[in-house]
Amino acid sequence: MPHQVGLFLFKNDLRLHDNPALAKAAAEVDELICVYCLEAKHPVSSLRAPSNLSSHRLHFLQQSLTDLRTSLLTLGQQLLVSSESHLDVIPQLITQHNVAKIYCSQNVGDYENQSWGKLSKRYPMIDFYCIASHTLFSESELPFKLADLPDSFSKFRKAVEPLTIKPPLPEITSLPPSPKIEWEWPKNLVTSINRPLFHGGENQGLAHMETYFERQLASNYKETRNGLDGLDYSTKFSPWLANGSLSARRIIHRLRRYETQIEANDSTYWIYFELLWREYYQWYAHRYGKKIFSPSGIKTSKPATSFYPERFKKWCSGNTPYPIVNACMKQLNSTGYMSNRGRQLVASCFVHELSLDWRYGAAYMEQQLIDYDIASNWGNW
Repeated sequence: MPHQVGLFLFKNDLRLHDNPALAKAAAEVDELICVYCLEAKHPVSSLRAPSNLSSHRLHFLQQSLTDLRTSLLTLGQQLLVSSESHLDVIPQLITQHNVAKIYCSQNVGDYENQSWGKLSKRYPMIDFYCIASHTLFSESELPFKLADLPDSFSKFRKAVEPLTIKPPLPEITSLPPSPKIEWEWPKNLVTSINRPLFHGGENQGLAHMETYFERQLASNYKETRNGLDGLDYSTKFSPWLANGSLSARRIIHRLRRYETQIEANDSTYWIYFELLWREYYQWYAHRYGKKIFSPSGIKTSKPATSFYPERFKKWCSGNTPYPIVNACMKQLNSTGYMSNRGRQLVASCFVHELSLDWRYGAAYMEQQLIDYDIASNWGNW
């Protein structure tokens, strides 16, 4: 069999544990190129500007990539990080290294899927593999066709709760070597934050998860989950879940162990319940694609809102007539994080009190939140 070079495109799967796409690549090629691309701009909507990430979100991403790079180095690999689009980077690597197979994890987002389709059409001689890793279930495991996704979370939950969630894959302990490639770390990724609220990276995410369960905070989650400030009132898994430093299946696996060894109660069920909420919005975004970014969302009529620059500016900076909204927005701007209840409050104010186009609020959240998730953010408004 001829010597084969593969390329793995990291996206929201910045981990070695429970990474089926990376495991497949490791088993099939002789050499492997590992790449992560900071997309310079996002053409889906002029409202979305990931190139203008907040310092907190960028810092968390930098830490996550640094942690991944360190883990890959221990396996004799390297991580190529580029500030250019993968539509520009991957063709260069294909030409330079005669890439035969390309792998990535399945991602939510119409633009992401379209760009993957463009590459596969441009290079029909290359095998492309896109494998689910960001969800609890694969599409084939769902008890309905994606086109028949239930129109409410309640119906979705009742349909999927009887399903068995597969155990997470073990951590990858060996990888094919990388071809010799000289590569510089992008200068726009180097950031510094004094006393960040969270530290990015797979190892930090796993450690946080273990600490949460070891302190038995899960036993009281349902009673404390609606807090607005502090670290212990909720699981705080979302920053690592969002960029895939932590897998949802790994959390479920640890939760089940906690329920067996410590206790199972309404609070532990509620952690599972909210992971199903996350799951629903992942498939919601897959189902509706670019519709989730439109003024009306998936509905036929849009809200009676508009864009008022001065109101928007005051909402962003936390200078509205509503003290609780101001406190939540200032918390977001100073930490990159806001509680779930806080997000509900500021979003309601944005649309119903300030009469602003919800998409501008969603875009600002995308820019600021270290736990930004395309499906949860754009689907939840």
